[in-house]
Amino acid sequence: MSRTDIESVEEVNTAFYEAMERGDFDALSALWLEDEISCVHPGWPVLSGRGEVLRSYALIMSHTEYIQFFLTDTKVTVMGDTALVTCTENILSGGPAEDGGELGPLVGQLVVATNVFRRTPEGWLLWSHHGSPVLTDSDEDDEEESS
Repeated sequence: MSRTDIESVEEVNTAFYEAMERGDFDALSALWLEDEISCVHPGWPVLSGRGEVLRSYALIMSHTEYIQFFLTDTKVTVMGDTALVTCTENILSGGPAEDGGELGPLVGQLVVATNVFRRTPEGWLLWSHHGSPVLTDSDEDDEEESS
């Protein structure tokens, strides 16, 4: 039974997040196109080109002891050789503990993400990732108080 394009894109999108969770840089790198790519991490400037984008993931992975993604509101659209995935990343992460313990405090974060894929002879590969933080009520209250 052959998979639909939507199923194939869903599979690669899931593999992207699973590689991040495992800290598997080689697997993550293999999911990106070889040519011009771009990435926006929440709060970061636009990163362009394979070198810059992959360096950013290496940096994130080296400073993140634990990360888990729970994806919700996932929508996949395929038009020709381009696919668009939008989703909400419900992220639970933690860094190294301050005093050499096993794991620092866990932090939750909501990010809305757009992942763009291109069909290649090797399958669907990431062309662009853009993540934007979702402001919570308490974030908005803090901004109003400091205004």
